[in-house]
Amino acid sequence: MSLTASTALLHDPGTYPGGVPFEVLADLRRDRGIVRVAEPALPGWPSGPGYWLVLRYEDIREVLSDPRTFSSAVGGTQIRDPATPEDLRYVQQMMLNMDPPEHTRLRRLLAKSFTPRAVRELESQIAGHCRGIVDRMLAGPPEVDFAKDVAADLPLLALADILGVPSEDRWLMFDWANRVIGWQDPDYAVSAFFDHDQGSAMAREALRSRPVPDAAGHMPDPRSREGMADLYAYAHLLGEAKRRSPGDDVMSILMSAIDDDPEPGGPSRVSLEEFENLFWLFAVAGNETLRNGIPGGMIGVLADPAAQEALRADPERIPAAVEEMLRWWTPVMTFRRTATVDTEIAGESIRAGEKVVVSFTSGNRDETVYPDPDTFDINRYARTPRAKAHLAFGHGPHFCLGANLARIQMTALFTEVLTRTTWLEPAGDPTFLRSNFQRGVKTLPVRWSA
Repeated sequence: MSLTASTALLHDPGTYPGGVPFEVLADLRRDRGIVRVAEPALPGWPSGPGYWLVLRYEDIREVLSDPRTFSSAVGGTQIRDPATPEDLRYVQQMMLNMDPPEHTRLRRLLAKSFTPRAVRELESQIAGHCRGIVDRMLAGPPEVDFAKDVAADLPLLALADILGVPSEDRWLMFDWANRVIGWQDPDYAVSAFFDHDQGSAMAREALRSRPVPDAAGHMPDPRSREGMADLYAYAHLLGEAKRRSPGDDVMSILMSAIDDDPEPGGPSRVSLEEFENLFWLFAVAGNETLRNGIPGGMIGVLADPAAQEALRADPERIPAAVEEMLRWWTPVMTFRRTATVDTEIAGESIRAGEKVVVSFTSGNRDETVYPDPDTFDINRYARTPRAKAHLAFGHGPHFCLGANLARIQMTALFTEVLTRTTWLEPAGDPTFLRSNFQRGVKTLPVRWSA
């Protein structure tokens, strides 16, 4: 396959419902390490200037470690450029799309909110949620859509605990995440799984602001504030409630936290507007990695009966297996930076202003770091210390703040499922998200025996 055909295949969101083209990534990673990718016009995606795709593990880590050279704020962190200057300013208000010192201040305040007491409480709640989810699974027919009915519910319940959201509103976060992450997929772009009749008064009020699809059935750009008006309406109402009557949840702690080391002239507390954007980050980004990492890990287990037997025989091995699930599946496939100065990566000259996109999918299968990288190996983490440093949660200043909670959730759910069933096997083929950003699992039919 020619270089042009290879990079076009990697860029096209339509490639990914059929699976990730790992062989193409491997060839390019070994032969070049970094490639130039064109951005032709695609449905919902206007033509762009193209970008550099970074494929090797060490180069990815270097890019992510150097926010002065590779900025998250200049153009945002998604490959597709924001449509207007206003849309760019909108995404730049989110911590995900900030550089130091703004990013440092918000991350410091957020980290302080995860107090030891709050984390202990979350761990207890997560264990209870896992028991409840598996109770419901075992009470039903012996076949289940593991992606939606099991994996998707856990992060939603945990996020409701973190955010102080009424549990009956949690499927709002499912719809919001679908619309933002799945905007390239017609099944998800107009997601409306939430039953507003079962939601809180706050949810019903916020849903009055939900955008309406146009005549062609398309929703407004979810990377604009107008495209997610219902999310912001809900976040505003929730933030006001936290200020009036704080609880024990992480977001209540955040709203009352004081920054002991604010930047000169900067605010020491989180504003309501900052809370709204942090709510977006948790409700969308905090949902998707886990929501797809869990069924992705299950796909690995289902394809490896020996691994399933080993984990059932010794559940203490599940935490190490979770690390391999995250490496092998890699839910977030790419992230973007923008070069602020002329520089060089893997022998290629990069000009200031050019887009630099790191491929976590490729980096996590770099054979110089992970021997036999395409094999799902639950012993890899214990056998190879460096396997800890997989890129599923990123690297550098933007390393995922919720990484440990995600690990706790995956470990708790797989422990509950594997210790309360006799066997699991596929009950049909999985279906995957149409996206060149998120390696999403839309459905995963599983048959279980108790």
